[in-house]
Amino acid sequence: MTDFVISPPAVSAVPVAGGGAFPVRRVFCVGRNYAEHAREMGSDPDREPPFFFMKPADALLPNDADMPYPPRSTQLHHEMEMVVAIGQGGTDIAEADALKHVWGYAAGLDMTRRDLQNAAKKEGKPWDMGKGFDWSAPIGLLVPASRIGHPSAGLIELKVNGSVRQTSDLSKMIWSVPETIAYLSGLVALAPGDLIYTGTPENVAAVQRGDLLEGSVAGVGSVRTRIV
Repeated sequence: MTDFVISPPAVSAVPVAGGGAFPVRRVFCVGRNYAEHAREMGSDPDREPPFFFMKPADALLPNDADMPYPPRSTQLHHEMEMVVAIGQGGTDIAEADALKHVWGYAAGLDMTRRDLQNAAKKEGKPWDMGKGFDWSAPIGLLVPASRIGHPSAGLIELKVNGSVRQTSDLSKMIWSVPETIAYLSGLVALAPGDLIYTGTPENVAAVQRGDLLEGSVAGVGSVRTRIV
C-alpha cells in the first residue's frame, strides 16, 4: 500500500438518478459543435474536425448547488450542453461501436470566463483559465443509457430567471455523439469515468450574481444552479 505524503484528494463523482454515484476521471469538452454557436463566436461552421479542451474533474458542481461568481472576470457566460459518461474505455473506437462505450447522460453547463478566454485567444495562449476554473461545470443527475437509450434528437434549452436564453435540438450537433467518441478515442485512450461535454447551441450570454440558471435536455434531465 502506498504511503501518501499528503492526504489524497477526494474522488469527484456525479450522483446517479435512482441512487449511487459515477466516479469521474477526466472532463473533455467539444468546442463549437453547433453551427449557429460557431457563427456567433466568429468561426466558420463548416464541418472541420472537432477540437477539445478540458476541465478538471473537481470543477464539477452538483445539481442545485450555488455557483460562486469566479474571480478576475466580469463576463461569466453560460453554455448549455448534454454530457456523455463513458463506462467502457478504448482507443480508436469505431463509430458503429461507440455507443456501447456510453454509460449514461446528463444535462450540464460549461461556464466560461469569456473575457479571459477572448484575451487568451487574441494572444495565442491556452484557454485553461477561461474554461477550467473552480465550479465551472455544473451538472445534473446522471441517467443510465440502459434506462433512456441514446438521445440523438430533442430539445436542449436553458432558462435564466425563467426566461429562455438558449434553445435548440440535439440533432443540430455538427459532430454526433458516436462521431465525437470515435474521433476523441483516436487522440487519447478513453477510460471508464471520463465525461464528454458535447458542445453548446447559440445565444451564449453573460450572467450576474443572483441569476438562476435552469437547463434541460429532452429525455435526459435537467441542471440547475444560482450564481452567488
